[in-house]
Amino acid sequence: MPKPKLPAADQEYGVPDADSPEWTAEKFARSISFNELPEHLRIKLSAIQEASRIRRGLQKAPTKQSVTIRLSPDVLTVLRGKGRGWQTLVDQALREKFVKANS
Repeated sequence: MPKPKLPAADQEYGVPDADSPEWTAEKFARSISFNELPEHLRIKLSAIQEASRIRRGLQKAPTKQSVTIRLSPDVLTVLRGKGRGWQTLVDQALREKFVKANS
């Protein structure tokens, strides 16, 4: 399903204004710092922040190897334009071209 087009003013940043409204003077006046929050909220927010830092651990049985490869800028632009998972697409294309052809 294609992504909905953003209004022209929002395309520069890629974020609709409705999702990221500007702060008004009133909002700034009502805001408080993290240290002013009740302790139970500080603990909960800190736990959420820490959990977001945790990365996937080592694979139990590694199925792929990390490598460095140099690609032409135009090729890389097209691949990255595919969005998330572009590296998997490269892996699949190379597998079809070289592995299956030699089987």
